[in-house]
Amino acid sequence: MKRVSILGSTGTIGVKTLAMIDLHRDSFEVVALAARENIDLLEQQIRRFSPRVVAVGTSKGATILKDRVKDVPVEIGWGDEGVLNVATAPEADIVLSAIVGAAGLLPSLAAIKAGKDIALATKEVMVMAGELVMAEVRARGIRLLPVDSEHSAIFQCLGGQHSCEHLKRVILTSSGGPFRQRPKGSFANITPEEALQHPTWVMGKKITVDSATLMNKGLEVIEASWLFSLTPQQIDVIIHPQSVIHSMVEFMDGSILAQMGVTDMGLPILYALSYPDRLQTPLPPLDLNALSALTFEPVDHERFPCVGFAYQALQAGGTYPAALNAANEVAVDLFLSGRVTFPDISALIAKTMDSHRGRKIDSLEDALDADREARRLVLAALQA
Repeated sequence: MKRVSILGSTGTIGVKTLAMIDLHRDSFEVVALAARENIDLLEQQIRRFSPRVVAVGTSKGATILKDRVKDVPVEIGWGDEGVLNVATAPEADIVLSAIVGAAGLLPSLAAIKAGKDIALATKEVMVMAGELVMAEVRARGIRLLPVDSEHSAIFQCLGGQHSCEHLKRVILTSSGGPFRQRPKGSFANITPEEALQHPTWVMGKKITVDSATLMNKGLEVIEASWLFSLTPQQIDVIIHPQSVIHSMVEFMDGSILAQMGVTDMGLPILYALSYPDRLQTPLPPLDLNALSALTFEPVDHERFPCVGFAYQALQAGGTYPAALNAANEVAVDLFLSGRVTFPDISALIAKTMDSHRGRKIDSLEDALDADREARRLVLAALQA
């Protein structure tokens, strides 16, 4: 029986995680949940899974939730302190980290320092402070288990290892997003509603827009470098519209291993929670007979420059990846609110990265300072 805390329980990944746990009540127990503002769904989760500790975003939300579940024995907190209590709940064996964006960094690090295994679904944690995170993972001797389908695929192809002396490179696959074949000249007319229509995956808004710009793949490049001790030259990205192969690894002798599966996040989530075991899922098997041809094509960097930005940030090192991540988060928010166009996302990121003055990350505060500075730079570029 593994006892699980979930950071971001009402988001897409959190909901899917609880669905997988619900199928395996003999293997998992939910001990703590953190959400932001979806009180209705969180109340349902509390009643179904009986966590001991819960956190919400605001004191108002906590007051409302306490009144609704006053018949249930649960401790309810709010804000940063409440989330940290969920992340470090003494009863938890493993923490599923699925808080979107930079907000996931502090609670994820707190969980690691508390000696919890981490099922990591928030790639921004590694993008912002991968060196610090991996140092803490090694110091505490905990497992860091990737939940992103691409990194889970690499992890599985490497036999559950984070490195391999015979590895030549990893190949991250991308569906290409909804605008893979759309002419660049029409990008300025793309609406948020169009950008949120991903062709193969169902995800939250931010990651769906990232998939449309291909920044999601860029962030995965940076995450892969830290998770698997890879240089930028050892990480390739290829467009694979069918999303059947989730990623591949190539060894020095030229042999390539690929991990395949249906496009459902339940698979990598359950693998991370159950590792080193595997459990049954209700998901349909991959029907090879029904598959159309599997195709591959290179990334069009002129139409989708965000992948290149990520490689540049990774090569530069230090605070550049944290600045890249912050600039992207702000630019995506501006696009979703209708304040900038789709091409403005990459343009604002480029301006921010040009203005950023990189430095080493020696502490968590260095990463957070870079994050705050980049957010200011984006808004300054918008007003210029």
